[in-house]
Amino acid sequence: MTMQPTRPLTRREFVIQASAAATLLGAASPARALGAAAATSPRGGVPSYLAGYETRYAQDPRAAATEWFRAARYGLFLHYGLYSLLKRHEWVQLREKIPVAEYAKLKAQFTAAKFDAGYIADLAVAAGMRYINLTTRHHDSFCLFETKQTDFHSMNSPAKRDLVGELAAACRQRGLGFCLYYSHGRDWRHPHAPNNGDWRGNARPAYDPPEPTYATGAQHDLKRYLDFMSAQITELLANYGPIAAIWLDGIAVPLSGDRQKFKCQELYDLIHRLQPQVLVSYKQGLIGTEDFFAPEHKAVPAAGGKPMEICTTLQKGSWGYHETFPRLGPDDVMARLAEAAQGPANLLLNTGPAPDGSIHSQDEATLSEVGRRLKTGGFPSASAAPAPAKRD
Repeated sequence: MTMQPTRPLTRREFVIQASAAATLLGAASPARALGAAAATSPRGGVPSYLAGYETRYAQDPRAAATEWFRAARYGLFLHYGLYSLLKRHEWVQLREKIPVAEYAKLKAQFTAAKFDAGYIADLAVAAGMRYINLTTRHHDSFCLFETKQTDFHSMNSPAKRDLVGELAAACRQRGLGFCLYYSHGRDWRHPHAPNNGDWRGNARPAYDPPEPTYATGAQHDLKRYLDFMSAQITELLANYGPIAAIWLDGIAVPLSGDRQKFKCQELYDLIHRLQPQVLVSYKQGLIGTEDFFAPEHKAVPAAGGKPMEICTTLQKGSWGYHETFPRLGPDDVMARLAEAAQGPANLLLNTGPAPDGSIHSQDEATLSEVGRRLKTGGFPSASAAPAPAKRD
């Protein structure tokens, strides 16, 4: 019999096989030690990502989630939305002062044709990651989930898909924690969103002539925007299974004025009532009662011993897809992991999917290679971190 030559694996095939092996063989954490069956069929109603923490979960769900989070170390961040179609930064609407009605036309081009939740989750597992965080709604207010609060969402686009639901299911099946980014302090569409100044100059684009749909003066009612956000976060926590964390963004806006008027503690209490294990973060901490700190690029003093997560991006200078900016390689990511270990902190590493929802081939290769290094050599120690460098 003549032996047929073995066809080399494609990168996609390698990632899927590596993900399956990581799930079956397990990592050093309690969640992985229970294997794939526990990830898809958790016992006693414990979320799949908290498998191995059943006893602690029964006593105190949020304490169990905090223990899991400290051990998780590494997660995948995804910035994806209408801004991805323009390929030049997630702040393109504000930076280029694209009118609200003009920007909204991008919805008609949003197909997410190659957004593959299963593959993204497999890539995260193969990379050695323990959770995924998706931008459910960024500053442009376009939602990647079906919502009754607005028609500006992905189900009401040519995609006709609920990407939050797809990724939630993929994470649940693989025992990954699923985290939700949500733009709180900034919204460039809602008529009653914050309109006070902040450290970048304006909470909303400085349109000239002024944007006619924005409420101003006595007509502006921040409560209507806060109610809108509470309703959306209620939908997210009611419709997509167990959530690991709510990651709020836009902190510079409430910091620039009276932060109390944003009623964040009421929102945090609502989140914990709806799902008691959910961890809440508002960047480096807005009112001090957040469950963990999430600064960009470098650690901050962790007051009260709370967990910390440093977010940084594979594409220098941009979180959303950018067609020209340079990207990090495996050595860079290993250095970031070592820097996070100094925190100590988790590393939340971002990739901005392309307009069609696919992951950039260089980012795929980088994440796969880092996964191979972690599998053979483990996480780098804090002593392996290079001298501090400026971050984009």
